[in-house]
Amino acid sequence: MNAKEAVAKRILELCDEKDIAINGLANISGVSPSTIYSMLNEKSQNPGVVSIKKICDGLDISLRQFFDSDIFDDLEQEIQ
Repeated sequence: MNAKEAVAKRILELCDEKDIAINGLANISGVSPSTIYSMLNEKSQNPGVVSIKKICDGLDISLRQFFDSDIFDDLEQEIQ
């Protein structure tokens, strides 16, 4: 799994934990639904840290909490 896939998986995991739909996440975080959907699919290969921070703010978690997941432990190397 690469970093972009891990971020997408973590967003979906947090939405599931908090029982929030993607559109609901967009509303509470101030990030457009299209931006979130592009982070979840192949459109965006580089989800921005500002968008991730806004999502964290909407979920009332810190960036540390966002990245504190086993999902990020064994990412494939991005430089090849």
